[in-house]
Amino acid sequence: MRTIRRGGEHEIEIKKSRFICAMARVDGEEAARAFIAERRKEHWNANHNCTAYVLGEDGGVQRSSDDGEPAGTAGVPMLEVLRHRRITDTVAVVTRYFGGTKLGAGGLIRAYGNSVSAAVEEFGLLERRSLLVVDVHADYVLGGRLESDLRDSSLNVRAVAYEERVRIEVALPEDELPAFELRLAELTGGRAEFEVQGTTVIEVEPDSDA
Repeated sequence: MRTIRRGGEHEIEIKKSRFICAMARVDGEEAARAFIAERRKEHWNANHNCTAYVLGEDGGVQRSSDDGEPAGTAGVPMLEVLRHRRITDTVAVVTRYFGGTKLGAGGLIRAYGNSVSAAVEEFGLLERRSLLVVDVHADYVLGGRLESDLRDSSLNVRAVAYEERVRIEVALPEDELPAFELRLAELTGGRAEFEVQGTTVIEVEPDSDA
């Protein structure tokens, strides 16, 4: 899944109607509803404040509202953009100020969808990846060199602690664990151990915006 790099506001105009898309990163439904309420309060005199949000690690929570537009012409296309781009923990509110020209159902669907798409392009995306958190334990005589080697690799070294032994906390994809075990043995002559502690989520540049 992905999330937006930053929140903000982006406006497009279609046949003199203003479509202002505001987006924010949120950590739950309470935060999403609070953001929607804030936007509706700010744009109380707008014709419509249509909404969509996706929440959860797997994007399992999905809500949308047409706010008075014909059913299925606003909230659903907004939600579809978030779903298609695999965006989660994000809320979008598109405020419409009517310009006097009706767009029709098809026109509204395109307008609300394009409003969110344009905002996503403006704010950018980050990909969320789940990694294993692994503690590596080694004697002091190995610790300095091992830390340096791990930092020079593509691995994510999260912390280093000098306790009874050196403990180096590393994050890596689960499918790379066998290769990591082999490399650790090669670097230390089999004199270091590791233990999987759990998982963490990091945000990185996406490979593709497809």
